[in-house]
Amino acid sequence: MVVEIPVGLVAKGPAEATPPRRPGSVRRTSTIDMQWPTGPGTQLRLLGRARDLLTPHSGSDPMVLREDTMRAGVDSTTRTIEEIEAHPPRPHVRKLIGSRGGGSSRAVLAEAMADEAATGTPLYLLLDDIAGASLIAGFAYSRWIDRDLLLQAISAAPVRNMTGICTGFQPGSGALMPDGSSKWNHQVRPVVPLPRADDPMGWHALEEITAMSMRRARRIDVHIGEVIAIDSMFQDSSTVPTGGRVAVHEYRLTATADPRTGELLTIDADPRVLPYDECPLASRNVGKILGTPLSELRTVVLEKFSGTEGCTHLNDAMRALAEVPAMVRALRADDQA
Repeated sequence: MVVEIPVGLVAKGPAEATPPRRPGSVRRTSTIDMQWPTGPGTQLRLLGRARDLLTPHSGSDPMVLREDTMRAGVDSTTRTIEEIEAHPPRPHVRKLIGSRGGGSSRAVLAEAMADEAATGTPLYLLLDDIAGASLIAGFAYSRWIDRDLLLQAISAAPVRNMTGICTGFQPGSGALMPDGSSKWNHQVRPVVPLPRADDPMGWHALEEITAMSMRRARRIDVHIGEVIAIDSMFQDSSTVPTGGRVAVHEYRLTATADPRTGELLTIDADPRVLPYDECPLASRNVGKILGTPLSELRTVVLEKFSGTEGCTHLNDAMRALAEVPAMVRALRADDQA
């Protein structure tokens, strides 16, 4: 059985640059940088930064509304959170220690940091992204470690059957080996820096990293007119020994929501960089969440896009739109000021 891919449904390549900020908007940016200070296979260190920036209608200088930082140490094999801290400090964040990246950590997070979730803080977005970041971090090995040594290490590891876990790994996918494990011939594309040269405030401060590392980056732009308009992007990229970065995942989402009820009115997923030819098929399913209140997307997306109905990374991009109501509140407060 071979998966049929509609003509023209392909990953189009990375976006050329971050769009300009528009007056009367709030932009949330976040990054998680992943490194192994003591070498591959040792503890994974995560440095997360996230910020909300208001660009006033008046044309006055942009204003930082909120900014959070997170540092964590994660076991590279089990993805167990071994240490974590936040700045500004939140004592409850230590309740995540001992949870495993994935469903375990998100369940603990939802209970331990319920207030952060309710108010849609930048910190909550970073903490929720630990699951995805710890999952994809090892991709950087494929850019930095000798391919023969890497394949030798993979062949010695227990086989993980990936069949059916997402759209890209549906039965018959060219991304699968005969034993159900995934192929390592990821399609990657070089990417340009996230900040615009003509807009130094467009992103929060980004660390210049040249050693082996991965970065998960998000941008969410929100403004209000007749509808709530949303433009967001998501990117996973690795440094490479020759310099610069290559992306293995990149999506752009555009959406609108009802300004009164917060229900999702339209949504479009634009696949930009994905590892396998079958991956963009997930973008055809996003309409299943139309009518969902933005605030409920973290749970509803997981319910509606399980298994081959969804893509792990597209799901995370849609779930992150649960932060939009907090950004809308900030815009309305500015309008009333």
